[in-house]
Amino acid sequence: MDITLAGTRPTRRAPKEHFTGTVWQDPINMAPAPARLNVSRVAFEPGARTNWHHHPLGQTLYVISGVGRVQTKGGPVREIRPGDTVWIPPSEVHWHGASPTNSMCHIAMQEALDGVYSTWLEPVTDAEYGAALG
Repeated sequence: MDITLAGTRPTRRAPKEHFTGTVWQDPINMAPAPARLNVSRVAFEPGARTNWHHHPLGQTLYVISGVGRVQTKGGPVREIRPGDTVWIPPSEVHWHGASPTNSMCHIAMQEALDGVYSTWLEPVTDAEYGAALG
């Protein structure tokens, strides 16, 4: 058993090459092999979002505060709120982030396949992000 004490993992700014706007990450757990689970608390400032990306074994998002948006490539932009759970199937190209006027924080959970948790793609354009909610 390994107990990580609160405050011993510093908050970090999410890498600009994978995100638009200001995004903060708090690592919760990156399980050592043979386990594959990676869990983080991710806080998006208004207008902030991920790039398009996908996960080899899928991803679960659990919204804990604010108002956010999520979209699958080719699908409508959907609004998400506290208590919502989003399951993104393996290899489904998608993005997620805050609404234009509100911050949003979620817990992101994904598993690695051969050491890969995410494959990052191009940024979400302002037109894609600003599309009418579906």
